[in-house]
Amino acid sequence: IPRAAARRHLLTLTHLGYLETDGSYFWLSAKVLRFSGSYMASARLPRALQPTLNRLAAQTGESFSATLLDEDEVVIVARSGPTRVLAYGVHLGARLPAHATSTGRMLLASLPKAQFAAWLRGRTLPRMTAHTVTEPKAFRALIDQVRAQDFCEAGQAHELGVHALAVPLRDMNGRTAAALNVVVGPQRAEGGALQRDLLPVLQDAARELRPLL
Repeated sequence: IPRAAARRHLLTLTHLGYLETDGSYFWLSAKVLRFSGSYMASARLPRALQPTLNRLAAQTGESFSATLLDEDEVVIVARSGPTRVLAYGVHLGARLPAHATSTGRMLLASLPKAQFAAWLRGRTLPRMTAHTVTEPKAFRALIDQVRAQDFCEAGQAHELGVHALAVPLRDMNGRTAAALNVVVGPQRAEGGALQRDLLPVLQDAARELRPLL
């Protein structure tokens, strides 16, 4: 759009309180958080998931999150548990790269194959750590594996020292509504302990939540 029109839009948003400015630069104000607050207060999915996440966190002492896919990111819509092992910036409403997270890979694997192929086509996958899969052929094979096993373990792909395990949350019609994961530190993930100890917990929770989705 023309520069003058863009400035008019910015000035209008500033007048409404959604932006702040020093006359030259513009930045978001705290008022924009009303949008996320309105979603969390009114959306059915977070309300349905939160009690189960609270119970899982209390039972295991670990951190649990539920996410939705939004283009090339996942958005955390519910979470519970301690923050000591959470990746930087992980909080309710946070957006994380889908290709480098357990829930993102799980949600991508839940897409129809043609839709996933369209998602991947021509896309650059940023490298977050040395463990991030960024080569398209290797990433396609990874998603095929996640689709076949119906869960996803991601070790330090998004942040060093952070391991996560995710399962799909499906409704009664088999549609994937979200993904549920648990996030742990490296000691908790050694020797296959993450899948052995926590995969059954996630799968049981997914079955419990199915009638609510």
